Formats: sequence, structure tokens, C-alpha cells
Amino acid sequence: MSTKDLTLKASLTSKSEEETMQCARGFAARLKAGDIVFLQGQLGAGKTTFVKGLVQAFKLSPKKVSSPTFVLMNCYEGRLPIYHFDLYRLENPQTLDTVDFDDYFYGEGISLIEWPERLGGYAPEHYYLVEFQHQGEQQRKICISCPSKPRLKSSPSR
Repeated sequence: MSTKDLTLKASLTSKSEEETMQCARGFAARLKAGDIVFLQGQLGAGKTTFVKGLVQAFKLSPKKVSSPTFVLMNCYEGRLPIYHFDLYRLENPQTLDTVDFDDYFYGEGISLIEWPERLGGYAPEHYYLVEFQHQGEQQRKICISCPSKPRLKSSPSR
């Protein structure tokens, strides 16, 4: 899916970490098992802070959240498992062959992916896109786009 297949649903300006987390808590209400969220923005733009607010919406402490830059993925167990990927240090998308991404992307949890452009051809077809733009030392613009053709959950075979 390309960005032309996304529909902008929300754009707001956050003036603090708490406002960024509040935005994430509101966005989390629309997420369900199997959803994938791309988090795009420069270093320090608020991606991990957004994840803290999102996990809080799923009844987890935001203190459990840390950027998985050196481990590739952190899993937070709450109402739904949340898989938090940070691909910043990923040099070659083929490295992902060893991770079984499909188990996470299409499983029973929600996948949050920082630096999704590093997925290359491994990018899933349907995803939400959350973009972060610096607008000052504490101020960020956050734009949330949704798939124009949402992923349909397959019905169980009988």
C-alpha cells in the first residue's frame, strides 16, 4: 500500500509529552488485534512517547515502555499484546527473515513500527500511519492517516 491509499483522519499539535500520550490514548480506541501502525518521524520526534500513551490505553504502565533500538522489538502484554519494533539500526531488510514478522503482523496483537521505511518489500499492505514533525523544542505536529481500504479480519474456516 502506498501513502496515496491512506486517508488523513486527524492532525493536531502537541505541546507536551502528556498531550502526545493523550493523542495516542484516543487513537488506541480504534485499534484491534492484527492492526499495524507505522510511526514516522525524526529522532526525538515523539514516537516512543506516543507508544507510552498507546500502551497506557491497554491498561499497561507507560514506565514499561522503552525504545527497542538495540533489541529490534519489545513486547508489552496487556489487554492485547503490543509489539513495538524499532528498525532504526536495521541495515538490511533481509535480516527480518529471521524474525518471523508475519507471526507478529498478522497475529493476535498490535504491531507498532518505528522507522517503517526500513521494511523495504516486507511492508504489510494495510497499516495506519502516524507522522511526527518537530515544530519547536516541545511542540510536535502529529498526523494520523488510516487505510482507505482497511484490512478485513478473515472469518474462521468451518
